[in-house]
Amino acid sequence: MKFFVDTADTEEIRELADTGLLDGVTTNPSLIAKTGRDFIEVIKEICTLVDGPVSAEVAATDYDTMLEEGKKLAGVAENVAVKVPLTMAGLKTCSQLAKQGTLVNVTLCFSAAQAILAAKAGAAFISPFVGRLDDIGQDGMNLISDIVQIYANYPNLNTEVLVASIRNPTHIVDSALMGADVCTIPPQVLKQLVSHPLTDKGLAAFLADWEKTGQKILG
Repeated sequence: MKFFVDTADTEEIRELADTGLLDGVTTNPSLIAKTGRDFIEVIKEICTLVDGPVSAEVAATDYDTMLEEGKKLAGVAENVAVKVPLTMAGLKTCSQLAKQGTLVNVTLCFSAAQAILAAKAGAAFISPFVGRLDDIGQDGMNLISDIVQIYANYPNLNTEVLVASIRNPTHIVDSALMGADVCTIPPQVLKQLVSHPLTDKGLAAFLADWEKTGQKILG
């Protein structure tokens, strides 16, 4: 499974990229607005920090403007994936950009039917939002299971399931068990994956025993 980080904070991205665990980045207008910086400049900088796809989202809702915005974003860097909403205009834009060789991430997916449409439109990624479904009393992971199964029925489909709106490490583990291709993870949740009380306890015991020997590995 690939790990993308869901943020526009370049310092967070740099820190996580240095770990070697990061395969890409997703952003959205809300995340970039939090930086207080110029939209294009933020995307340019992020694209220099990671080799993998960097999702940059259009702001328009009509097809003509959305397509022009998508072309502009695709020109920012070779690893930009243009992010479009799962609307009819978004799907039309996805189809046109994909034909031109641009990676497209179709976002705000909340049903398996929508995911089928995105795949037919040539999306490189479909982004189902599990946390937001959980928020309204549905089980978001059921949607991931359905999409993974549907896509598996058609080996010629190249759309990757990119699990979004992740709220906790369990969402990530469940996504991996179901065979999702990518999880896009908030930085704080990604850092939670490494934590376990038994790891901390075991390390403390090892260090205490080592201290008693009086030895040093680096003399």
